Amino acid sequence: MSNQNNRGDTLYRELILEHWKNPQNYGVLEIADIDVSDVNPFCGDEIRVTARVKNNKIAQIAFTSTGCAVSKASASLFTEEIKGKTRKEIQTITSQNVLDLLTIELTPTRRKCALLIYAVVKRFLSSAEKVDELRSPK
Repeated sequence: MSNQNNRGDTLYRELILEHWKNPQNYGVLEIADIDVSDVNPFCGDEIRVTARVKNNKIAQIAFTSTGCAVSKASASLFTEEIKGKTRKEIQTITSQNVLDLLTIELTPTRRKCALLIYAVVKRFLSSAEKVDELRSPK
């Protein structure tokens, strides 16, 4: 059984390290409809998300972060997950769905790191609602 756990740990490390070293959607959109950031007060991790909305969908999304590998990997995976989705589709995503993207159980402290992107996106959704109203096809 420990051999199976070692394989799981190895896969976890590989997934986290891949998204930490080569994050998807990393950067800042120069022209953004939405620009939201937040900080995890427990560890100091910071994430900023910028996005463009077109036809009520996230057309482009980018993030920058300072902090641990779990926080950055989670942001990479989650921004990939929500790209192209509507605000309503994103609202159906739960914190557990975000944690499931990492494919491993996390300690309570690491859960806070992984969910920082979720907290930012929840704030982002209220901004997206305002942008949706402006950008909806008439």
